[in-house]
Amino acid sequence: QKAHIDVLIMDPPRKGSTITFLNAIKSLKIPRVVYISCNPITLARDIKFLSDVYMVEKISPVDMFPFTYHIETIVMLKSKN
Repeated sequence: QKAHIDVLIMDPPRKGSTITFLNAIKSLKIPRVVYISCNPITLARDIKFLSDVYMVEKISPVDMFPFTYHIETIVMLKSKN
């Protein structure tokens, strides 16, 4: 029996995800991806890479480090298919 993934939760390091991992997400056709990021630059880069298959459904910034400029961002991506 083939395994089925409904939601993938990813929290890559500050440098963002790898192209290999992002391509695996696309090929597995996971309906929803929750991307947690501490770096808005790599978050934008990775979402752009996934944008042919996924669309942004919701974005929530989370201030986990008060009195600093650091912020976590949680993005819900939904498959376009």
